[in-house]
Amino acid sequence: MSSMKSEPTCPRCGRAVQPPGLWTSAWQCDVHGPVVPLQPVRAPGTAALEVLLPQAHVPVWIPWPLPTNWVVTGFAECGDERSGVLATAVALSGPDPLGGVGEAVIVAEDPGVGLGARLAGLEGPDPGDGFDSSAADAKVRFDGHEIALWNLDVGRDRAVYTGEALAHWVWLVFAAADTGMLMCEINALRDLRDIRDGGVALEPPFGAPSPFLVRSLAPRDETD
Repeated sequence: MSSMKSEPTCPRCGRAVQPPGLWTSAWQCDVHGPVVPLQPVRAPGTAALEVLLPQAHVPVWIPWPLPTNWVVTGFAECGDERSGVLATAVALSGPDPLGGVGEAVIVAEDPGVGLGARLAGLEGPDPGDGFDSSAADAKVRFDGHEIALWNLDVGRDRAVYTGEALAHWVWLVFAAADTGMLMCEINALRDLRDIRDGGVALEPPFGAPSPFLVRSLAPRDETD
């Protein structure tokens, strides 16, 4: 990750983090303690994927096929040279079902990282106890298997679906909440790491950088 020009931040709150030192191998947030550092948001394009994919220890999910006229609008990741990437976020944008432009972010992460919960507007690092106690609200397919997803009630500014796949959390966060109607168009996921591993060719279309991803993951002013 030597290409990073800005400093990493806490994935849960956006505060500056202290790098590993003599007494600890972990990055430290003053509020959340040891964290997996969030790196600056990457602009959409193949150059970002060329850096991200070789380091990813978790899936780099994309709905495939994409909803009609939707494009990829950015990437984010948590990790460093020592750990590799332990959380990924892929931003998407396109026509909102009720008019205007909608945005979405799909996250894969190790439990406890907190990137998906932050994008979802939750306080804790994970979905919370009991989120999957009822029947699943949606299912998507990956590599012949179904991934069950549950809708979390997070308010009117976004719609959130979460579940577990390949021992990692998967989150789909839609902004605004009405954009979540697109969940009925998302039937399957692909892992962009297949590009690296010689799988079926994937050529996702790219668009302008995602305002939602950039705004949601902006570094926090230390005076806040």
